[in-house]
Amino acid sequence: MIFETIIGLEIHVELLTKSKIFCSCSTEFGAAPNENTCPVCTGLPGTLPVLNEEAVALAIRAGRAINCEINTVNKFDRKNYFYPDLPKAYQISQFDLPICVKGYVDIEVEGKKKRVRITRIHMEEDAGKLLHLEEEATTLIDYNRTGVPLIEIVTEPDLRSPEEAVAFLKNLKEILQYANISDCRMEQGSLRCDANISLRQAGTETLNTRVEIKNLNSFKEILKALKKEEKRQQELYLYGEGHKIQQETRKWDAAKGKTIAMRSKEESHDYRYFPEPDLPPVVIDQHKIEEIQKNLPELPAEKRARFIEKYGVQKMQVDILVGKKALADYFEKVVALGATPVEAANWITVDMLRLLKDEEEILEISLKPQYIVQLLKMIDEGKISRTAAKEVFEELWGTEKTPDEVVQEKGLKQISGTEELEKVVIDIIAQHPQAVEDYKNGKSQAVGYLMGQIMKTTGGKANPKLVKEIITSKLND
Repeated sequence: MIFETIIGLEIHVELLTKSKIFCSCSTEFGAAPNENTCPVCTGLPGTLPVLNEEAVALAIRAGRAINCEINTVNKFDRKNYFYPDLPKAYQISQFDLPICVKGYVDIEVEGKKKRVRITRIHMEEDAGKLLHLEEEATTLIDYNRTGVPLIEIVTEPDLRSPEEAVAFLKNLKEILQYANISDCRMEQGSLRCDANISLRQAGTETLNTRVEIKNLNSFKEILKALKKEEKRQQELYLYGEGHKIQQETRKWDAAKGKTIAMRSKEESHDYRYFPEPDLPPVVIDQHKIEEIQKNLPELPAEKRARFIEKYGVQKMQVDILVGKKALADYFEKVVALGATPVEAANWITVDMLRLLKDEEEILEISLKPQYIVQLLKMIDEGKISRTAAKEVFEELWGTEKTPDEVVQEKGLKQISGTEELEKVVIDIIAQHPQAVEDYKNGKSQAVGYLMGQIMKTTGGKANPKLVKEIITSKLND
């Protein structure tokens, strides 16, 4: 039996606001536990929420960035449920009138393009964070995250494999970062994903029972979790136990490499939604939407097309550069200072990425763009070899030294004087008569052998282009 996998995603995205969605508390990550809290975000009796206008603007920007329609009249609702990290015992969210509907994101997987439909984007407040202490029957609660503005982006069940799901999330993350909607730091919880997955027999249209996997926060773990759940459901169907697949919420246990049942999946009526009585409907002026649309920055798809057309850089390298906004911005700075685009792309996507250890370093590249330009100029002028340039590049990392200073300190300046090199070439030719004989017998590789001997003698400092010219000239005399 051949199965078809059906996946839909719910992505929670923290918005780049300085204050929370209904109060003035800071949204700063990493503050001391419960430092950024007040009576409003901790839900004390008698408090009233006040909507953050910037959160609404960012939600509109997200909607337009992924081709959504904006509901000019939308409203907030109370989603009622009890959980220790939700101090009010309800969450202010949006139910039947969300801010954005009917969008799409285009993705490409294994050379095939696909459009993934967006059902809706709604605004809501984030919950707090539970800290489970190891080997202790105690759980601590940090309410700093409570009230941080979120948008939840919900897709249609258009994805047909775990790989497509990850490709979609990567595309979406790029768009949100380029549009300055969120920093999308998954390790800090700024972007989290719930995945709904079910299987059906290929060729049928019926949607079978789906399972939700909660709070996935890395592309690697999302791929693993979906593949494992896909395999679990497939095996149950094959062994005639499809009835064991329940509509439930499961969590991904990375250590055990499997999904684990948490609770039965709630339906909307379980949350007893009703209009939020303390907030009026949100009415958005059409001119505001047009202004936000007009001020959208260049998005990833546009940047990719421009990089290929304007700079002539290979698509694979463009994908690497554009995939990290900080890298794309850095690349353009280097090119603007006079570097050849193809050379700049090579150094950034190969040598620089090898030295960048994590996302944090990519966001704040310490190496000055002008140093790469100076390094490339030294290679072009024959002052240093390409091998020496790589050594200089590594030495520059994390220091205040200039390329010139490193070259002088390490004695890497290339020998490009014709007279000096001629003497070395003549000596090496005299020491290797067999290589000369081989060359005269038509073995061109003898030149490479002689060049190797010269580079060895000069400690790799000889200008290879000039050395080859002199060797060929002497052998042909």
